[in-house]
Amino acid sequence: MAHKKKMTLKDMVIRGHVFCWDNGPYIMGIINVTPDSFSDGGHFLELDDAIMQAERLIEEGADILDIGGESTRPFSEPVSAEEEIRRVIPVIKAVRQATDRPISIDTTKALVAKAALEHGADIINDISALRFEPVMAEIASSFKAKVILMHMKGTPKDMQVKPCYDDVIGEVRSFLEKRISWAVLHGIPKEDILIDPGIGFGKDVAHNLTLINRLQEFEELSAPIVVGPSRKAFLGAITGIKTPYERDIPTLGAVAVAAVRGAHILRVHNVKNARQVLSVVNAIYQEKPTDGCQ
Repeated sequence: MAHKKKMTLKDMVIRGHVFCWDNGPYIMGIINVTPDSFSDGGHFLELDDAIMQAERLIEEGADILDIGGESTRPFSEPVSAEEEIRRVIPVIKAVRQATDRPISIDTTKALVAKAALEHGADIINDISALRFEPVMAEIASSFKAKVILMHMKGTPKDMQVKPCYDDVIGEVRSFLEKRISWAVLHGIPKEDILIDPGIGFGKDVAHNLTLINRLQEFEELSAPIVVGPSRKAFLGAITGIKTPYERDIPTLGAVAVAAVRGAHILRVHNVKNARQVLSVVNAIYQEKPTDGCQ
């Protein structure tokens, strides 16, 4: 356990895998089945490449695979539900046949989520926190799916146009609290909900740094916290590294601090590196004092 939690969360069981939040953080490996994602667009668009990436991420230690068929990078254009389904469903079917590892579908579209759950997905990762298509709550409830509610200011197309907050922690926390209440009211059990402060989604560099550094302030929402800093622009702004694919080392700094501050799941592109860093972070925090020399 990297950070001493104020509240003990109940274990979550996903496809037979027990997620004991006191023993985390767990790792969510990213598979973008898109031609235009900000970091790895086009790398895994072909089915065989996507399957090979899934196998690689599992071998490297991914606890969850997050599969998405629409880029949500800043200023991106949406794609149709039909196109998104065409991209992700063959991958989900193939991955499900190969492993029992939990699968998350990264989508804001109810039709895509339904098709993904029908073919073996377990989690809906919705960057709109079920706002874009409220019927998503009914689908999640009917499949007993876990749901990640993320904070985003605006939409991917406009979210990075001068984002402004009076109190970024308070506003993001209030938003997530309201979305949790809405989801529960619409049939999703509280114990099936995870939250994500939305690093890089309608935030500037300072907002992102504050959210990671004060992550423990979201514990009062009593939901597992997902954090996705991987290769994002704020890391480039700090380090001067312009190419997202080259930001794996800066990502590890954010991963380590997020783990210490209370993240339960870290969403990353490079699972191998993240697993190594978390093993060191956890070893340090689990170190027990000894009497005398040995």
